[in-house]
Amino acid sequence: MGSFSIWHWLIVLAVVVLIFGTKKLRNVGTDVGGAVKSFKEAMKEDQSKTKLDDTTTGQTVENEAVNKSKQ
Repeated sequence: MGSFSIWHWLIVLAVVVLIFGTKKLRNVGTDVGGAVKSFKEAMKEDQSKTKLDDTTTGQTVENEAVNKSKQ
């Protein structure tokens, strides 16, 4: 009652294809795929920056601790 069967989804898909056409749907799919790819690349860059910052900060703190313990 609350969920739709496969036939409902096939009818909805057919109506969408008839309204928009396959070319426009293909363009939308390409645009969405490109946006997802760009987002993933940006996330990887951000994570690598964060790791680099953490590594640099960790070394500085470690060096400061060694210098303080020597004094």
